Amino acid sequence: MVKNMVRKRTGFTLIELLVVIAVIAILMAILMPALQRAREQGQRAVCLSTLKQLTLAWIMYADDNDDKLVNGEAGYSNNANHPREEAWAGQCWTSQYNVRGGTRMPREQQIAAIQTGIFWQGKYVTELGAFACPTGIRDEMLTYNIMDGVNGRPRTGTNNGNTPASHNGRKLWVKNRSDIFQPSERLVFIDEGWATPDSFAVHWNSTWTWWDIARCRHGDGTDVSFADGHAEYRKWKGTGTVKWGRDHADWHQGGYAPQTEDEWDDLRFIHNGCWGQTHPSFPGR
Repeated sequence: MVKNMVRKRTGFTLIELLVVIAVIAILMAILMPALQRAREQGQRAVCLSTLKQLTLAWIMYADDNDDKLVNGEAGYSNNANHPREEAWAGQCWTSQYNVRGGTRMPREQQIAAIQTGIFWQGKYVTELGAFACPTGIRDEMLTYNIMDGVNGRPRTGTNNGNTPASHNGRKLWVKNRSDIFQPSERLVFIDEGWATPDSFAVHWNSTWTWWDIARCRHGDGTDVSFADGHAEYRKWKGTGTVKWGRDHADWHQGGYAPQTEDEWDDLRFIHNGCWGQTHPSFPGR
């Protein structure tokens, strides 16, 4: 009598393996965006917390110095705009900051520059991690910047020599904390990313373009802090604003002019936040 022998399978067929791989690929395609969003939200939370710490240091400095704001023009101490004022941080950029693919300052030099600033020297901030966002490009040691309007670099129409100019009875470029009108709306720090000279530059009059760039450090926006100490995420509204920011993630090229109302809203937010008010000729004000 001949018995039929049934051979047991010891593995998958090729088709079965391909099906399994396809299912895994589909699951990864579904899960990866969610995982990336979760990772970004975590990094954004860390960045906002760090900005609050920096802004607290900014407030403490004013409290310790008879209401005077720290010199926000990074890399420029004791100059015509800031006599006898040490910059909050030193220079962390090279002359090729506005060249695509330009050379970066070595990490060690950036650290040394940060440590020459009054924030570090005065022991207001003594952790290197507090000067850079976790989303930063590798070896970016300084990603945060102070706005022009809060004792950064004065721009055309905002000062008379070393004296702040006023509009509507309110100072534009402020050197004392008590001169800030509506501190909950006045920008102090911004997560700029790619370090550029002095402070975050914003035009006050006549030139309605971006000078420094609307960086997209977190999704389609970036983190900012205000003079009352709070920090928040600003998501840019305009597609052109976002595209310009993404195209210049690691180099600087100013001059982008808004094309839509959403893009004008983005520039208006920076303009008002920097100077505390809107210039009379700002489009669509």
